[in-house]
Amino acid sequence: MKPIVSIIMGSTSDLPVMEKAAKLLDEMQVPFEMNALSAHRTPEAVEEFAKNAAGRGIKVIIAAAGMAAALPGVIAASTTLPVIGVPIKGAVLDGVDALYSIIQMPPGIPVATVAINGAMNAAILAVQIIALSDAELATKFAGYKTSLKNKIVKANEELKEVKYTYKTN
Repeated sequence: MKPIVSIIMGSTSDLPVMEKAAKLLDEMQVPFEMNALSAHRTPEAVEEFAKNAAGRGIKVIIAAAGMAAALPGVIAASTTLPVIGVPIKGAVLDGVDALYSIIQMPPGIPVATVAINGAMNAAILAVQIIALSDAELATKFAGYKTSLKNKIVKANEELKEVKYTYKTN
């Protein structure tokens, strides 16, 4: 099966964050690939990847990067595919540097950006984009959203059973 989503990270040190995206795509049965590419250390490989992604069947790219966070923008500059950026929390500025780098793209080179370390939301957004033209995936995703609602309804019911002296509900 050919991947339709590509998860790219600037370094394998980003894998603990990006695994959340991989797990969600697995749950939704969306074929994906994962690679480490650096906008600064392997710029030619990044450009080649971005230029060839659509031709390989990729529909959405999720690109994670920390610090200067150039990777999502460099990819977006070299492809017509939607790119979702995941800013990675760093040791110095807590990921705010990466967030600003990813969201401040010039006109014509958009990168959809999720929260710092928001890999799961990046995967959800990728699924939503693909589901626009995939009825089976749209149905699976609707079930996922319903399960989120059901978890909260159940949690609220469980809270009603918690007893405190001055709790009124």
